[in-house]
Amino acid sequence: MKLKRTLYLGYYFKQMKWDLLKKFLTYAADKTGKSKTNLLWMSIMDVYRYNISILEYFQFGFYEKTPAEKEKWAGTGTMYEFQLKANPPKERVILDDKGMFYKNYREYIKHKVFTLEELQANRSALDDVYAENDKLVLKEAHGKVGAGVEIINTEELSKENILPYMQKHHFGLLETFVIQHPAINELSPSAVNTIRIITQIRKDGTYEILGCRMRISVNSPVDNMGAGNLVAPVDQKTGKINGKAVYADITKPPVEKHPVTAVPIVGFQVPFWNEILDMVKEASLKHPQNRSIGWDVVVTPNGPEFIEGNHDWCKLVWQLPVHKGLKHKLDE
Repeated sequence: MKLKRTLYLGYYFKQMKWDLLKKFLTYAADKTGKSKTNLLWMSIMDVYRYNISILEYFQFGFYEKTPAEKEKWAGTGTMYEFQLKANPPKERVILDDKGMFYKNYREYIKHKVFTLEELQANRSALDDVYAENDKLVLKEAHGKVGAGVEIINTEELSKENILPYMQKHHFGLLETFVIQHPAINELSPSAVNTIRIITQIRKDGTYEILGCRMRISVNSPVDNMGAGNLVAPVDQKTGKINGKAVYADITKPPVEKHPVTAVPIVGFQVPFWNEILDMVKEASLKHPQNRSIGWDVVVTPNGPEFIEGNHDWCKLVWQLPVHKGLKHKLDE
């Protein structure tokens, strides 16, 4: 175990966002009165003790928690090991590759999606796409955390030039732009805001939901928490947001209202909630070889549909909005 977590530690340093670490160290030092050196050392020790990353030491508030409280949180190491078992590499490909996801879950996707290969084989499909849409979305097949996504205006990039553009910039998918439900658009119009439903199929075949969250953009073209946006907890029974929205940046306090539109977040009713739950359950049971998925659901004026499913769903989106560690749900 010690060797494995040493390898994890090396990975955390390799992927480190150093400006964010400095920011967190300053914030935690001011809050606790502890030195930055001491806090950094404790964060490294907790990588070994609790299988978390260095940044998660601060995001989970470990600098103020007891050992018993720390044990409850699922960090990067724990999630990697869990998801490796729940979603085996040979099975997760239908989630990891966006093109394969759309082919396997096409019945739950209402907007049009084309792979680059499909468009190259049938260029006439672009005629309809350009005739009916002002905006299109280009995606990398394996893009993560909102990266590898570009929204284009059809007036600015002609249908004659779009395929060479996709090849040059390594975009594997073209999608028609999704129009979100007007209530959600009023809350946050800068991006298509998705509902994250995290599901699990236990060894006995029992289906369950591990958590429901709403991702809320803040002057951003994407809604990912890692891109600086908000996430709020959603009550599974009612579909209402039942807590303040939080950032991954610990220096920013939770908010009750959207910081730009001023629309109340707490109490917001997600439209078509029962339809969302029915769709997610049906899709989860379609390919049960992947037993734990983070589904990204977009709600349109006509109902819900999928944007994608994630085999490596985020522990921050899951735990931070409810201010508690949920590792026991994985242990079960």
